[in-house]
Amino acid sequence: QVQLVESGGGLAQPGGSLRLSCAASGSIFRINVMRWFRQAPGKERELVAAITSSDSRNYVDSVKGRFTISRDNAKNTVSLQMNSLKPEDTAVYYCNIETVDPINWNIIRNYWGQGTQVTVSS
Repeated sequence: QVQLVESGGGLAQPGGSLRLSCAASGSIFRINVMRWFRQAPGKERELVAAITSSDSRNYVDSVKGRFTISRDNAKNTVSLQMNSLKPEDTAVYYCNIETVDPINWNIIRNYWGQGTQVTVSS
């Protein structure tokens, strides 16, 4: 089994910064993609940022230039540095990883963290 533990959420003022971290542990052969999603009250979960094993990064338009995703392959961790925070960034943030089965590389599995609350308010 694979476990994801997130940390770093909390309260920030508009214009402030927070850094989220997610550590994956357990039976992990290879992680293809690591992602951060978020879900605000009454809204659907949305993909915020993703980073591949080759360090290719993608962001939702609303966070481009403000958020930076990074990963440490040796430690199986992914982080999300969030700067210039806005009230509309308020949401529960979820870490997600896509792993490859060690026997059959065509078998892909997704795992989720428990979520961490980010609140941006003055």
